Amino acid sequence: MQNDSPTSTKIPTLRQVKEFDQNRSSFPGEHWLVLGAGVAVLMASRRSRSFLMRTAGSTLGSALLYRAASGRDGLGKVLRFLPGGFLTGRR
Repeated sequence: MQNDSPTSTKIPTLRQVKEFDQNRSSFPGEHWLVLGAGVAVLMASRRSRSFLMRTAGSTLGSALLYRAASGRDGLGKVLRFLPGGFLTGRR
């Protein structure tokens, strides 16, 4: 017997999404685009009168900033080469 309910569709799990993200090839400057998107979402959400929109925008913007900083080709790798060795613990 086959289950044809709407909930029987294949929705990828978080683990599957992470595996896909790790296995795909990235493009140059991807982390800079994600950083820009995060800043744009944060700035746009500040203008909303709705508490829910401000909260959702802050959450999404913060998640994008985190992704830009910690992703596979994230800013953490770039910032290590700056004077002072930010994020590496060296000064």
